[in-house]
Amino acid sequence: MIIGVPKEIKNNENRVAMTPSGVRELVRHGHTVYVQHTAGEGSGFSDDEYIAAGATTLSTIEETYAIAEMIVKVKEPIAPEYPLVKKGQLLFTYFHFASDRALTEAMIASGATCIAYETVIGPRGGLPLLIPMSEVAGRMSVQEGARFLEKPQGGRGVLLGGVPGVKPARVLILGGGVVGRNAALMAAGLGADVTITDISLPTLRHIADVMPANVKTLYSSRHNIEQELPHTDLVIGSVLIPGAKAPHLVTADMLPLMRPGTVMVDVAIDQGGCFETSHPTTHAEPVYTVDGIVHYAVANIPGAVPYTSTLALTNATLPYALRLADCGWRHACEADAGLAEGVNIVNGKVVYPAVAEAWNLPLHKLEL
Repeated sequence: MIIGVPKEIKNNENRVAMTPSGVRELVRHGHTVYVQHTAGEGSGFSDDEYIAAGATTLSTIEETYAIAEMIVKVKEPIAPEYPLVKKGQLLFTYFHFASDRALTEAMIASGATCIAYETVIGPRGGLPLLIPMSEVAGRMSVQEGARFLEKPQGGRGVLLGGVPGVKPARVLILGGGVVGRNAALMAAGLGADVTITDISLPTLRHIADVMPANVKTLYSSRHNIEQELPHTDLVIGSVLIPGAKAPHLVTADMLPLMRPGTVMVDVAIDQGGCFETSHPTTHAEPVYTVDGIVHYAVANIPGAVPYTSTLALTNATLPYALRLADCGWRHACEADAGLAEGVNIVNGKVVYPAVAEAWNLPLHKLEL
């Protein structure tokens, strides 16, 4: 198969979809890999390393899309890429269709096959291609939250871990999944007073068993969240419904409950956000303020640490990319029901229920 790895063009997205090591494996399996010039530069990988691994470099993104049967990316195509996607082409990347109607309509119109990292199911359940970036995003959410709690950044001027004689900051984490657990570990390690919420009692029991003593659990309900907000310095939203739009757990009318300078980090912004007042931001302009509350809603948080993120992502995606290239997507999905769950759009037809529901589109059966 001919595989293309374009350079990411989303604002401050420095990750790349494939490391030179990953390219070497694809080439070893008999595939041809084209990598756009400087695609890996932001992650610390040079063109020479890709060439040494067996890839051919191409000057432009247009050439990369034009020659490839399968495009492997990190983030969803953005508007300048829409016309480059070809009918029958396979795109393997994060899509988050349920939060972006324009992207959904563009990929339907393209006639391409879109396999979304975020809806692939692992052999033991879970979301294996979302987990590594969720781990990064969860840890980064605390790092960024701590930064924007600083007074010069617009925050309350609170040190997350406090000091002897001064209480630490209080951190409220909404959602006990991979993002939430990693955020809790990071915040607890810095000495914060952490509360993590979820609607699953087994999840809360597990968290209570494995987390440090400064992490407390709380059943997630509107009442409980409202009770916590007046005393919270940093709120991290990490709720995920696979492939679907995130629910709003903090609504606009709840903002006055918080003290001015409180920081909210919406890690769920890729799926529409779990704060009603969230809208996507970028690493160039990461925050804005509503009713005195600082909102951080960067849609590609792991892009800030691209070396770590690229290695972690390729570790997870490479086995699937090899299967897709070796067998073709239909045979690969026939052999792996979890991979088939990643197929969202095929030849102009939506085949993933949550995407069809989000935009009131016809749902078609996936035929392999």
